[in-house]
Formats: sequence, C-alpha cells, structure tokens
Amino acid sequence: MAFSIRVALTAVLVVGMATVAAGQADPIKARQAMMKANGGAVGSLVKIVKGESQFDATTVKTALETLHNSTTYAELFPVGSDQGDTKALPTVWSDNAGFKAALAKMIAADEALIANPPKDVDGVKAALGALGPTCKGCHDTYRKPAS
Repeated sequence: MAFSIRVALTAVLVVGMATVAAGQADPIKARQAMMKANGGAVGSLVKIVKGESQFDATTVKTALETLHNSTTYAELFPVGSDQGDTKALPTVWSDNAGFKAALAKMIAADEALIANPPKDVDGVKAALGALGPTCKGCHDTYRKPAS
C-alpha cells in the first residue's frame, strides 16, 4: 500500500515538475499542475492520519518535498496570467507582496518539517496542523472559492 502511494506521489511530482519546466509558456497550466501535485502530497498525509494508509517515512518525506517545490510557485503568476482558466483572484497581482509573504509562510512551515520530519502518525497530524493554516490563508485571500 505504501509503495503504491510513493509511486503515485513520484509520478505526480515528475509530471508537475515537467509541466512547470515546459509551462513557462502557459503559467496557468503550470501552476495548476503544481497545485495538483501539492494536493496529492497533502492527500497522502491525510490518508496516514485517517488510518487509510500506514505511516511510512518515505511517503511523508516525498510529500514534504513535493510541497517544497512551491518555492517557485510565485514565479508562475506573471502579469497577464490572470486571464483564462484560472482560480487566482486579482489580489494575487494587486497585493503581490502579501501573496508572496503568505506563500513564504507555507514554505517556512514545510522547510521546518523537512528539517525535522514526522516520525509517526501523531507527527503527521502535527505537520498538517502546521501546514493547513498556511494553505488556507493563501486560498482564502488569493483563490476563488471552490464551487
């Protein structure tokens, strides 16, 4: 079970990174791919907490490393990429400093977890407790509500 989660996370990470690398011509698709990879990473941690997957240090490490790819996320919002199939709110561009600061909070929380990774299910719960508010804060301010 843990092996299949690792394989899936690795596949999402590779696809996401390839999309980001090739996606500079289409930053909307690139950032959507990165968010999809991040969602998969968080989902794998949630499955551990819910008991749907067993704790596996490699799976946790892969999830945290996937989230760490968000260090390049702000670059995927160039001026003019607010048009098209995007869920980004105009505040990404009108309050770009705030957007980057919110993203920096998530990256800092993730880097702290990479430096001292969870060692058990309770650690994964605490990790989600540290990461969750940073994700929510950015989504609440800079992303259109899910329909």
